Amino acid sequence: MLDRWPENGRDTQMNSPEGAPLALTWHGHATTLIELDGIRLLTDPVMGARVGPLVRVAPAVAADAAEAIDAVLLSHLHADHADAASLRSVGRETRVIAPPGAEAWLHGAGLANVMELGPGERTHLGAVKVTATPAVHEGRRWRYGTRAQSIGFLAAGSLSCYFAGDTDLFDEMSEIGPVDAALLPVSGWGPTLGPGHLDPERAATAAQRVSPRVAVPIHWGTLGLPLARLRPSEPSAPAEDFAALLARRTPGIEVRILAPGERTEIAAVRSGATRAEGAS
Repeated sequence: MLDRWPENGRDTQMNSPEGAPLALTWHGHATTLIELDGIRLLTDPVMGARVGPLVRVAPAVAADAAEAIDAVLLSHLHADHADAASLRSVGRETRVIAPPGAEAWLHGAGLANVMELGPGERTHLGAVKVTATPAVHEGRRWRYGTRAQSIGFLAAGSLSCYFAGDTDLFDEMSEIGPVDAALLPVSGWGPTLGPGHLDPERAATAAQRVSPRVAVPIHWGTLGLPLARLRPSEPSAPAEDFAALLARRTPGIEVRILAPGERTEIAAVRSGATRAEGAS
């Protein structure tokens, strides 16, 4: 297991009132539970101890993490984002909202309730509107496997949350925000990042474009090759670098670094509150 996880994160719940309309629980990598206006959305669920050659090097996902999910938001078909066993564990009848081209693979994996959304298309779950956003990332399952697009998602109700999935920077990012929260990838699972990803510096630029009240770094320190278990490391380094860059560039954006399984709540902005006051 990796050496040092952020101890109790960043005191993320200390200033958050109970019953806030938006809550986020990061389970590791790109898997986050978004609770918004009574709707429970789970992003890119990877719930097991390994996926393909990658092993989970963070604490295990809680047994109840996938309970009572209203819909899965699936950004693309790469194995570290679309894991068939994890998707089935959420529920074969649970709605999966996925990019164009993904439906056949998902049906083949045993998922019965699939809805494809292309960038700009939207659907409603209760009072929450879910819109697919662009993403710049090769979405093919394997090198010669199923080809599907990559997308992100904007969930909007009384508050709003942007989940970027896997992406590089793109011009339309500035049209997504401002939002109340943004889940932004800041790293990967290997020592280098290929095209179509964000590192801490590019993720900070993405945050500036999307303009969230609260930014939560994801896609770091969770999955690795088996030898990663044997190497001492600082798993939170990409998230800490992202936070430091944003603090220098855009101090009005609050960064909350969560440990796997940690939950944070985001309050509604009081009428007349400043941006900094509303982010607590």
